[in-house]
Order: sequence, then structure tokens, then C-alpha cells
Amino acid sequence: MASTGHSTSQNDDQFTLDVTLLSEINRKLLVDAFNSVNGAKTLVLDPALAGPLGLVTEVALFKQHGVDKMFWLEPGPLTSSTPNVVYLCRPSIKHIKVIADHIKRHARESRKHVYTLLLVPRVSTLVSQILEEEGVLGDVNIGAYNLQFIPLASDVISLEDERAFKEIWVDGDETIVFDSAQALTTIQRLYGRFPRIVGKGDCAGRLAKLLQLQSPATANSDNSAIASDKIDCLVILDRRVDMITPLLTQLTYEGLIDEVFTIKHSHVELPTSLLSPPTPAGAGSSSSSTSANVSVKKESKKKHHLTAMSDPLFAELRDLNFSSVGKRLNKVARRLDENYKTNLQSKTVAQLRDFVGKLGGLQSEHQSLRLHTGLSELIVPHTHSEQFNKSLEIQQTIEELISQGADLRLVIRLLCLVSVTSGGIKTKVLENIKREVLQSLSNALKAYGYEYLPLLLALSDPSLAMLLPNPLPASMVSVPLAKYPYTSLRKSLRLLIDDSPEALEEVENDISYVYSGYAPVSVRLVQCIAQKGGVLSNPAEKERANINDDILSNSGIKAQAHPIVGWKGFEDIVATIPGETVDMVQNRGISSPPLVPMMHSERTTTTVVFFIGGCTYTEISALRWVGRQNRGRRFLIATTGIISGASVIDSIAGIGNAAGTKGIQ
Repeated sequence: MASTGHSTSQNDDQFTLDVTLLSEINRKLLVDAFNSVNGAKTLVLDPALAGPLGLVTEVALFKQHGVDKMFWLEPGPLTSSTPNVVYLCRPSIKHIKVIADHIKRHARESRKHVYTLLLVPRVSTLVSQILEEEGVLGDVNIGAYNLQFIPLASDVISLEDERAFKEIWVDGDETIVFDSAQALTTIQRLYGRFPRIVGKGDCAGRLAKLLQLQSPATANSDNSAIASDKIDCLVILDRRVDMITPLLTQLTYEGLIDEVFTIKHSHVELPTSLLSPPTPAGAGSSSSSTSANVSVKKESKKKHHLTAMSDPLFAELRDLNFSSVGKRLNKVARRLDENYKTNLQSKTVAQLRDFVGKLGGLQSEHQSLRLHTGLSELIVPHTHSEQFNKSLEIQQTIEELISQGADLRLVIRLLCLVSVTSGGIKTKVLENIKREVLQSLSNALKAYGYEYLPLLLALSDPSLAMLLPNPLPASMVSVPLAKYPYTSLRKSLRLLIDDSPEALEEVENDISYVYSGYAPVSVRLVQCIAQKGGVLSNPAEKERANINDDILSNSGIKAQAHPIVGWKGFEDIVATIPGETVDMVQNRGISSPPLVPMMHSERTTTTVVFFIGGCTYTEISALRWVGRQNRGRRFLIATTGIISGASVIDSIAGIGNAAGTKGIQ
């Protein structure tokens, strides 16, 4: 039995995708882009790219490749002492007009520079058109920095494009669909062609067709013409297929950090006292320094990179329901206390030397424990607040929350949640609530006002259909998105599990644990493809029982994951969800190995799940849970960006977040 486990471990290593390759590609492309401009240069950077670039490289690399000074791309004069000015930005009309203004100002002042515009992720004809209209097209060398997937964790890659949701469903701009196809094509070049593409949603359908139209490369160095032996399937989920999940308040540790503090490009701003090393007085006892009663109102903040690579304790905590975090921290604290006490009793020189060798690791663990204990203490008041608990109850309290001046994002999230799950809100009730939001200035509630009218109109538009009256007006009766089948999905996909004491064990052994009894629709859909038994019943028990092997069941060895066969068995359920249903097998190519059903193979393969329009940290946690239930399949989670209910509302309202502008200093 031991040798079998060793063999499986080797296979896991062999068939685990190394996403650090993507970081290396992004870094090399950036160096190549800078090196294409000879001599010293001034870099003018799109603030929205600061965070993503901070995950790719460090400022030192810029200086090594000729960058003398850096400025944010913003309106107003630009002073450059170098002959070259390099602009690095996304292709937005606003940015291009600022660049044109810089060039025209310099011309009036008789200052001569060589201008290079590097567009992310690719050259846009719209940019050339605007520069031509501004009369400066001939003064600019236009190129591209093809920034694609950025690894956020060993199993999460992101395009880090926070505009995706709004651009697709508010602005009607589907550029991100093409960009996603380009990024996924890079995955195919590295690891081989996706043998099968399964998906749901209209944007998922368009993306799948783009991928299928990509011409297979013939070069030996390119794997995209050969079916991958490491990836068994690409699952594409259009965000509109499940708008319920991002509207809910996240309850996992990482999800709540995002809700309370906002995680931006894997970084979060925290009180500096949480990030400083523990005082020497606490070095001998973890219990004496884990309590961090920090006041966050006036204390200065500092950016902290939340990463499992340098913080193993965070890896343990990030996917837990917050109700379990305290127990885990307590367990770690007791273990550290025991380690300190045992090692301090060392008497011989050899024992002391061993203790000194371990001391650095113990102190690092101690600081990590102190950080997460303090962070948990800061989250607890939020989870105990009246607003938090009333929002979890939904929602008879919306008008009451408005009267209390609650965060508008919370109010709008709850309104949209009720609308999507109930097929709209009674017309009279909805009109009253809208009136309260728009006219609340008369009640001295400065949080609201008529500036939110465009947001309410956008949410009511057929392209979003997130805030609708019931009954629907005649003009919207035929809009598919206006009829989300939540009631039927609740039963067929087992979305809600009773939170009674009798059902507690079932909740703990199901993805619904991430929301204390609610299973995300998106992850249930992935289970329809990759873990069918988990949709119908408790996978931790039922799938093992289906093997009918007492030895395997009693030993705790996981069942082998079943082969991917598309939506088979769930066709009728999936057909009720608005949007195109995708299931296509890609041509394998002459050199492709035969597709071996996983049931008859001990190899481990990867299923790539791509969210177009963004995914939440809680969905990532749920997919990790699914991946742990069987042998032979791992998940690589890919997305256009990380979202939350608050960030979705902000993006629709056109509210930017300045946090990303501080990523590179």
C-alpha cells in the first residue's frame, strides 16, 4: 500500500502544471518590450497596471533595463529629462487622449522626445484611430506588452482585468473574450491542446468557438497541435450563469478578508502593528503575543502580500469557513507553545545547536500566527454586527438598512440577490426602495442620492437584468436573463442544505460549507462535469460507497476521478439556465496519444476552470474542496479577475479603486 501511495505522489508531481512558467513568460516579454527602446527612458504607467505588474516583477528590473524615472499616466504636464518616453497602458480612450495631450504640449514647448506606446495586452486599431484624430499618430511608435495570465497561487491564474464584467455586460464591449482566447491559447502552447471544451453561457460559447478556430501550430516547439496529456478538459463559465454567488457575503477566511479589507492583486492594506515582528517579551510564549487588540480607525496602514508560498499558515486558513478559523489558530498556538517549551529545555550543546537552527522557523510561524490572530480579531466585530447578520437573513430588512444609512453596496447587493432568486421584486416595493435611495438626501443620508441613478438604470437593463420588477414589463418578458431558474436549480443542483444539527455533517462534507449551507451554482456546474456524484449526494460518503470496495473505503483512500464526458446526465438541468451550452471535442492531431479514460489509469490530470467575468475567493475555496475529494484530478482555476459583490457594484457604478495605484513605488 505504501508503494502505491508513493507512485501516486510521483504521478501528481509529473502531471501538475507549473504555473511559474507564466510568470517567466510575462517577465521576459516585459524585458523585451523595454529593450526594444534603446537608451534611457521615462516610463509613464497606467495606474491600473501597477498591481498586476507588482505580481510579475519588481521596480529594480525596470531600472536594469533603462528606466530612469516613472510617472503615473494622468492629465496635466509631463516633464521628462530622457530622450525616450515610454507609455505602458491599457487601450482606453481616456488614456490615449492624455498621451496625445502630452505630445502636443511638448511640441508647443519645443521639447523633442521619442515616444513609444506599449499597449496591454495587444495593439488596438481604435488607439491608432484616436491618435490620428488628435494629429499625433506619426509621432508615436506603437507596440504591445502581451501581459496574460498572472499566477496568484499554485492553482490560480488571473488576467487581473477588473474591467471585464462591466465592459461585457454594461458597455457591450467583448474585447476581453478575444484576450481570454489569446491567454488560453498560451496555455495550450505550453501544455497541449485542450482535448475537450465544456461550458455554459453566451460568452463561454463565443470564447470556445474562438479557441476552436485557432490554427494549430506545426512547429515542434509548440504543443498546441497535440492533445494535452496533462489537461483533460477546459470548463468555461460565463459569470452571468451564476450571479447569485458573488452577490452573497463570503464566509471563508480569505473571502471575508476581501469583504472587510478588500484584496487587490493579492495585496491587502493592514494596520502596521499587525505586520511588525512580535516584541521580545513574547518570544518565549505564543499565547502572550497572539492577541492583537488593534484600533484600525487611526492607525497607519501598510500593504501586505497574502501568499501561501511564504505563509504556510495562510494556506491552512484561507479556504476554511470563518467559524473554524479560531479552532485552527488555537491548535497552532498550542503546538508552538509546546515546541518552545521542549526546545528551551535543551541541555547539551548539540541540542542547543538544533534549537538555534529551528528558532528562525519558529519565530516566522509565531509572527504568522500573530498576524492571522490579529486579523481574525478585526474581522469578528464585522461578523457580529447587526448589518452583517441582517444581510445574511435577507431580507426583510432592506428598507430598514436604507433608513440606517447602511453601505449602499450592501443594499444594492441584497436587492439584486432578491431579484435574481425571486424572479424580480414586487413593482411597488421596488419603486419605493429606489425612491428611498435616490431621495435620501432629504433624510440627511449622504451615502445616497441621484448620482446613483445610472447604477440603478444599468442594473435594470436587459443586458444585466439584475434588478427587475415583478411582474416583468412586456418589453422584458422575452429576455432570457430575466427568468433565472433559481427555484428549480435549488432542488436539482442541491443548492441549499438544511443547517439544522441533524444536517451538520452533510454540510461539512459538501461544498456548501463555504457558505454555511449554500452551494455555489458555478461550482455545482463544475461538479456536473468533473464530480457527478457530488451534485446528487454527499460525495465524501456516496462516491466511495459506489466503488463497492470495503478495503478501499475503510483505508480512507479516495476514489479515482471519473473521466470527463461533458454534461451527460445533466443536459435538461443545464438547458434551463440562460445562455449557450458548450460541449466540443477538439481534434487531437496526428501526434496525439490516445485519450485513456481516467478510471483505468493512475495518472493525475488537470481540469482548467475558466471564469469569464471574474470569480470570488469563495468559489476558489469550493473548487479546491472538490479537487481534494478524488484521486487523479486537480483543478487549475483561471479567471479574468477576482471579484466580490462590492467590486461588481463598484464596477457597474463606474467607481474606481485607487488601491491598485500603489502597487509600484
